[in-house]
Amino acid sequence: MGGRLDGIPGFGIDRVAEAAGSDPDVLRLENYDTDIPPHAHAVEATRAAVGLDEANSYLPFSGLDEMKEAVAELITRRGGPRYDPYGEIVITDGDGSAVLNALFVLTDPGDEVIVTDPTYAGMLQRVRLVGAVPKLVPLRGDASGWRVDLEELRAAVSDRTRALFLMNPAIPTGWVATDEEWTAITDICRERAIPLLYWMLWEAIVFGGRPVVVPSGLEGMRDLTVTAGAVSLEQRMIGWRVGWTVSRAALAPTLAMVHIYNGVVTSGFGQIGAAAALRLGDDDVRAAATEWERRHDELARQCAGLPFVPAHGGWSALFDAEACGVDASELSRRLLEQKVAATPMTDAWGGAVATRHVRLVFSNEPVERLMLFGERLRAALA
Repeated sequence: MGGRLDGIPGFGIDRVAEAAGSDPDVLRLENYDTDIPPHAHAVEATRAAVGLDEANSYLPFSGLDEMKEAVAELITRRGGPRYDPYGEIVITDGDGSAVLNALFVLTDPGDEVIVTDPTYAGMLQRVRLVGAVPKLVPLRGDASGWRVDLEELRAAVSDRTRALFLMNPAIPTGWVATDEEWTAITDICRERAIPLLYWMLWEAIVFGGRPVVVPSGLEGMRDLTVTAGAVSLEQRMIGWRVGWTVSRAALAPTLAMVHIYNGVVTSGFGQIGAAAALRLGDDDVRAAATEWERRHDELARQCAGLPFVPAHGGWSALFDAEACGVDASELSRRLLEQKVAATPMTDAWGGAVATRHVRLVFSNEPVERLMLFGERLRAALA
């Protein structure tokens, strides 16, 4: 076996899920799933498309026009710039392919990519898969949430930096960047001509009345931003495996070429359903986000007085195991004994900050079941 995969660890989520088995009494806080279904209109549009000849083809490789148009509409609806749907948008086979394609285009082996600590394992390890080097910038968490260390962010930039790779809200922390943080990020991009690779997986799942920010719409950022997205989380269409990249016109053909050799094409009927979901507007997403926020707030109540760092958006929050005097993997094991499945944040998810924490996914359990968590957590810590 080649050395490309040396040092790249597994997620760990699958091992926790396997250990939890199918016991219905176990609180499933280990994986990014949700019991809130896709909108019925999107499901019906998909069903109607199954069996259509034009929805069962390899062509067009870069995606159906109606899907590209729906993505362009989504970005402008949220305050972003206008992109040419036919010349600046590529439809990909799911969320992960979109960012892997972009990393292949933006970097060469040995180049540096700035990510946060903690960060999503699927971001950090894809940087390594393409042969680039992740530079970790710590997030600082406390009872008010997460903030990026701006001094460390500026210090991380070097002549080898080829991208800032961010998600907002972020996996696994639920960090949502403030205006000050966006200013620091975009200043670096503009001053050094460094692209921002932005994963918009749950851009509109924000809590506490926070605004939805479209980074490509910030001053001078349209052509410096490569945006990757999917219908997996906001629209709850995990199984559709439909994503996209959006970039300036000069970059899009190369992104399309990598997509062709990597994914070839995504599901035609999946694209038709996904386009229908995006064109519903954001009311459906806001309704789901309201329920996820209720669940988050209940989880926070269950952790009252303990080192829980609240999320400002997304589907998960982190609990500082080491602050309680226990290793994160050990706390995950003890929680499973108390019928709670939760994933420890190993070095697959970052460095010294990540590895202190256990991740708690609140998107797949109703409030009534999350009310059971506090007693089980305290028993695991006893």
